[in-house]
This record gives sequence, C-alpha cells and structure tokens, in this order.
Amino acid sequence: MSSVQTAAPRRDIDARALPSYGYGASSLMWWGTVGVMAIEGTVFALAIMMYFYVRTRVDVFPPDVPPPQLTFGTLNTLILLASCIPNQLAKKAGEREDLPAVRLWMAVCVLFAVAFLVVRGFEFAALNVRWDTNAYGSAVWFLLGLHTTHLATDFIDTIVLAVLMWTGPLERHRFVDVSENALYWWFVVAAWLPIYFVLYWAPRWM
Repeated sequence: MSSVQTAAPRRDIDARALPSYGYGASSLMWWGTVGVMAIEGTVFALAIMMYFYVRTRVDVFPPDVPPPQLTFGTLNTLILLASCIPNQLAKKAGEREDLPAVRLWMAVCVLFAVAFLVVRGFEFAALNVRWDTNAYGSAVWFLLGLHTTHLATDFIDTIVLAVLMWTGPLERHRFVDVSENALYWWFVVAAWLPIYFVLYWAPRWM
C-alpha cells in the first residue's frame, strides 16, 4: 500500500474585486474615530469631576459671582441639536457616495458650525466670571474652552472635506472621511449636553 497522500487542491481567493475601503466597523478610520472619542470623552468626564470638586470646597456656589446667563448657552444648545439633521443627511449621503448631496449637506453643516462659533463668542462674554477670578472661573472656562476646541477642530475638518468635494482630487475613500467626520460631530453634540447642564443649571440647583 502506498503511503503517499494526494494533496488537497489549492483554492486561491481573488481579492482584486474587493473594495479598498469600507464604512462603519469595517473601516480602520471608524475604529480610530471611536478610539479618539473614548479618550476625549474621558477627558470631558474628568473636567466635569474637577468642576464638582470645586463645588465641594466652597460654601456658596458659584462663589462671589452670579451663574452664567442662560440665553447664549441655550441658543447654542438648540443650534447644535438642529445641526444633527444636516449632519446625519451628510453621513448617509457619504455612505451612498452621492456627491451632490454630500456637497449640499456639508455646506449646511459648515453654516451651522459658523453660527455656533459666533454665538460661542457671546457665550464666553456671558459667563459672569473670568478664568482668573477664582477656581470656579477656571473650571468654567476650561470646560467651555475644551468643548470649543473640539468643535473648532471638527469645523476645520468639515471645511477641508467640503472643499475637497468641490475641487478634488476626489477619491472614493473621501466619502468614508465624510461619514466619520459626521460621526465625530455626533460626539461633539453629545459631549455638549452634559456640559450645558453642568455650567448653566447646576449652579442654579446646588
């Protein structure tokens, strides 16, 4: 009896037809964005803890100053919530690789971000405290400045992507960038909601 075994036939997989990019969890960009959001979400949580630590060190809160005015903080909250609509439409258009719709909704997103940043300038002026007044003032300015930094970063990214969508070079994986940029904007909105309640309502309830 021969001990020689016949080798199994080789089955090669032709991957040439597979796309070089993907959306959602199939994209490395998605995992990178989620990782950044997890890290930055932790930073926001620590900043909020710092704010409440300051509360435990004083008898009257806010110390020696009135709480921030509600007008501009509430207006910016409404602007951010409204921006979720064009942001989601831009995300879906990107995943469909619908260039005209991407151009439209990203332009709308840029306008919302501009409106938010303009109101944010008035918001800083209505905090009723300077960053160097006391520990409370430092905590308030740090929280608001931290969120503003994240929003400005995504604003710049949105402008760059919008310009690329109009001028090129337009590579198909840019639509993945549009989708992940929209995902990060959701994080910016979600991060603002607890900060809004901490800065504007906590001093009125505590």
